[in-house]
Amino acid sequence: MRREVPGSLSPAGYDRTTMRAAATPPPSDDIEPPRAPLSPLRVAIALITLTVALSGSVVGIRTAVDNSGSVAPPWFAPYVDTTLTPSYAFQDHEMSPSKDVVLAFVVADPAAGCTPSWGGAYSLDQASTALDLDRRISQVRARGADVIVSFGGRRGTELAAACTDVTRLTAAYAQVVSRYSVGTIDLDVEGAALDDTAAVQRRAQALAILQRQVRAAGKPLAIWLTVPVGPAGMNANAAGVVAGLLAGGVDLGGVNLMTMDFGSAGHGAGDLLGTAETALGAAHDQVAAAYAKAGLGLNSKHIWHKLGATVMIGQNDIAAERFSVADAQSLVGFATGRGMARLSAWSINRDVQCGTNFAQIGVLSNTCSGVAQRPLEFSEVFGQLSGDPQAVAGVVTTPDLLAAPTPGVQDDASTAPYPIWQPQGTYRAGYKVVWRGQVYAASWYSQNFAPDTAGQLSSQTPWQLLGPVLPGDRPLVIPTLAPGTYPVWSSTATYAQGTRVLLHGLPYQARYSTTGSAPVADQADPALSAWTPLYQVP
Repeated sequence: MRREVPGSLSPAGYDRTTMRAAATPPPSDDIEPPRAPLSPLRVAIALITLTVALSGSVVGIRTAVDNSGSVAPPWFAPYVDTTLTPSYAFQDHEMSPSKDVVLAFVVADPAAGCTPSWGGAYSLDQASTALDLDRRISQVRARGADVIVSFGGRRGTELAAACTDVTRLTAAYAQVVSRYSVGTIDLDVEGAALDDTAAVQRRAQALAILQRQVRAAGKPLAIWLTVPVGPAGMNANAAGVVAGLLAGGVDLGGVNLMTMDFGSAGHGAGDLLGTAETALGAAHDQVAAAYAKAGLGLNSKHIWHKLGATVMIGQNDIAAERFSVADAQSLVGFATGRGMARLSAWSINRDVQCGTNFAQIGVLSNTCSGVAQRPLEFSEVFGQLSGDPQAVAGVVTTPDLLAAPTPGVQDDASTAPYPIWQPQGTYRAGYKVVWRGQVYAASWYSQNFAPDTAGQLSSQTPWQLLGPVLPGDRPLVIPTLAPGTYPVWSSTATYAQGTRVLLHGLPYQARYSTTGSAPVADQADPALSAWTPLYQVP
């Protein structure tokens, strides 16, 4: 759950990322579409370099859609570090007053990559005996609550990274879902797992198969993805995991953002809440773009309802960052006001202040929060959320789970805000195009690579999806200069360095002496062009 942060606190005997005690657990015994021709002006525009450069983060273009339709209220379920010593009594209502709980983490058995284990220390059978896990889950359900199982985490190896056979991987996920009869699962993908593109594809294939099988049997299975986030949103690979699951046919219950450990990227010391809210707004736009690319036209309200947030209560790994009870109350208001689906906390094991009579502030521990609070006060505040994950686990985003994305629309040059993508075109970094109702920007040079090529991570495609063509959009018009401002470019004239010319009313300046080289030539490599455009795109 928690991200490695250079310079963060890491007390001796304390596993910072899964929060398991340093004590060695018992050894495992089970080792295992044609369009009208473009005008000359648009051809010129389509071949030149736009001078607006993209930033490294996702451009904040929000989907312009209506917000009609109701959504269910948010639900809260804290994580419990299931294998932490001493064991936390999550089955006891007095120790775990929230209605539901997320059990973390199921990972690959270190000696058998396609075998699920709890924390790499206990097989499912061993967890039943050594941790009384099955019995404790039954007790949770007996009091009207339920459990969600989380796969992955920072320290362990998520099943899709270790198990390279999709059939066996599907069976491994299914084993856990069946044994614990869960209707909601959580995939915590972070660290090196975000960079594993092969695992991203395997995970999507396996989960899509599993979800279809479970639903065909008349049972619900909601699949949540938990990933890191920063103030500018998810990084490219985290956004790629979201896109990969959708492209693979997984009906995501939602995307849960780890709003913690922002460091210098945050608003400043002590403003975890403000940074978290900024991050969630950026992630909203990214998730909207991912769903649009997958052919699922969810409106803004329903995109918010595909989002969750997990905070690290109290002291975070960054010494200056603390999430207070007051922050929790404010986040509840934010989530409720925007119609988010979920809030979670890492972890209920820590929902008590450090120190009995006097709070020990700033302590980073796996068993206390490091801020002043009453016992279980964070759970009490978040527990105001009345939603039920199990009540919405059976909701299907698209009627045919594994249907191909909706065919692209025919783009209209009379309304497209940028040139429409052409296979024969050459596009360099910063160039914006329209394709099938969406606006894309080139991250690097490409040709004959469709912007909506499915199944690609952000790091693998030269195109960044910015968002849809909006109602009221009109073709990009670059102001032209009056005839006579500069000589009209001639293919037979020789131009000295610094000479300025017009072509289709657009100004250019010669970079060096040139004859016969048109200002729109040599687009594959800007360094080869004899001309520099003297205009900018609005």
